[in-house]
Parts: sequence; structure tokens; C-alpha cells
Amino acid sequence: MSKSAKFEGYGKLLGSLEQDIMELLWNKGEASGREVHANIASSRQVALTTVLTVLERLAKKGLVRKTKGESVFLFRPGYTRDEFARAVSQDVFKGIMDISSSGICASFVDALADADPDELERLSALIDSKKRELQEKEGK
Repeated sequence: MSKSAKFEGYGKLLGSLEQDIMELLWNKGEASGREVHANIASSRQVALTTVLTVLERLAKKGLVRKTKGESVFLFRPGYTRDEFARAVSQDVFKGIMDISSSGICASFVDALADADPDELERLSALIDSKKRELQEKEGK
């Protein structure tokens, strides 16, 4: 990750330029490399070649889809913002669970209670829903 990476939200996972590009594509839906560059360059100094390189790397990672348009390549998100957040959070949580599942779960509940006590009810409902889903699968 670059030294200038943003350390909020997705910036913990994506470099600053990657984050800006993904946000643009999530908001716009689809854009050419030049369109991405023009939008990004309005708020930061960056070369077209740099933006194109980052788009190619994001495509190799599967975060961006590249298709051939009439005369240019078009880029679109490989995942919605929510799909990306869900996939990343699941990967992170699975990695943490490999270390210590019981302590991590307790810490997660404590952190959630401190951050937003109302979310505990939502979490409880999600857990109950998942339990029912698993029981239904076992019953079939």
C-alpha cells in the first residue's frame, strides 16, 4: 500500500488512488481510462499512464472489469460496493477467527456495543436468522 493511502473505510485495503478509482466507478458505473483520469486529475496530480496502470492492476485482481468499447476500453466495477465490503469483511473475519474464535467474538460484540448499541439487536436478529437457515438445511 502506498504511503499516501487513506486510512478510512476501504482505504485500509486499497491504496489512495485505487480507492478514488473504485469510488468513481461505483458512482459512475462505467468509464474509459481517459474519463477516469480526467475525473481523478481534477482533484490530484496524476499521469494518465499511472491511472491506466492502476486500472489494469485492479482488473487483474478482479475488482474491475475491462471490456472493449467501440474505440476504447471501458472499465466497470467487478463488485458492487456492498459486495466488496461483504467479501472483504468475511475474509478479514475468517483470518481473525483462525487466531482465536471465542475471544474475538467477545471483542467484536464489545466493540459493536460501544460503537452502536442498536446494532446489537440487528446482530442478534442476524444470528437467529442464520441459525434458522442452518437448521432448515440440516432438516432437508
